[in-house]
Amino acid sequence: MSTTRSVSLSRRGILAAGGAVGIGALLAACGGDKGSAGANGGAKGGARSGPWSFTDDRKRKVSLKSTPQRIVAFTGTAAALHDFGIDDQIVGVFGPTKLKDGKPDPQAGDLDVDKVTIIGNKYDQFSVEKYAGLRPDLLVTNMYEPGQLWFVPEASKDKITTLAEQVAITSSRTPLVKIIERYAELAEALGADLGAKKVTDAKARFEKASERLRQAAKAHPVKVLACSGSADLFYASNPGINADLMYYKSLGVDLIVPDHLDKAGYFESLSWENADKYQADVLLLDNRTATLQPKDLAAKPSWAKLPAVKADQITPWSSEPRFSYAGSAPLIEALAEAIEKARKVS
Repeated sequence: MSTTRSVSLSRRGILAAGGAVGIGALLAACGGDKGSAGANGGAKGGARSGPWSFTDDRKRKVSLKSTPQRIVAFTGTAAALHDFGIDDQIVGVFGPTKLKDGKPDPQAGDLDVDKVTIIGNKYDQFSVEKYAGLRPDLLVTNMYEPGQLWFVPEASKDKITTLAEQVAITSSRTPLVKIIERYAELAEALGADLGAKKVTDAKARFEKASERLRQAAKAHPVKVLACSGSADLFYASNPGINADLMYYKSLGVDLIVPDHLDKAGYFESLSWENADKYQADVLLLDNRTATLQPKDLAAKPSWAKLPAVKADQITPWSSEPRFSYAGSAPLIEALAEAIEKARKVS
């Protein structure tokens, strides 16, 4: 995660501070009903006339006169909907979208970032003016804490929420596959064809990858630590809250559970002098641009002494996964491969 401030600091303050430790750290300080498509349940090219509705994970039923045709979404959310076949309806995004070199941020997935209006490329860069100018029908984002719209700034939230209805999908404390299913329901309500080859192929790949990970964990019982590094702190994440970690654990991956978690239960923050508290065979290292990577950590003596680092058993962790079969399958495959190649060193 990201900062040395007390847990009373809001998750948004942590984001603004620029540090990060998996999604857990971002939120540290700071189930839903099934969605229902209304009479139309469709989108461009397939929408029927009539009202549209969807019950989001705030248990809030959003009702519109017709299927939303102008959607603005958090970048990762837009990318997930794109994977399910929702494309032309997405007119704007907010959140990490483009890197400094102009290339798509990993969270953008296969979304064509040059086709959408970016109303904010990082935390607290949400332009209300640009958003209003897009004439949105619907805003869609993740929800890591009850009632909190991910990457929608608190300072301008009241203005933003008066401009269009919102749909929020829970993104923590629920296994990955369940969240993906919710996004599939939303995409279908918006007009996606879940029977399309692109979608069914991605689901088959996801299921195959999951079975591969299950078999890898069984054949190679190594200890894995999901972690993140900042300049001052090393964070050990809790597999009991992060959606992807919960799913990996359910498949048999031996993920270390920190024993001194923050108040919200997301992670344990350790000084670099104590970075070796948990002896892991494999490190699942947060790979977001805001966090330190192996080349950045090489100068820290305590990092270099970790058994997994010595054995070069480090694999990237996309701690804010894309909640689609297409987005998650490669992550599961990568972890399976890392475990298959790993040896016990702790």
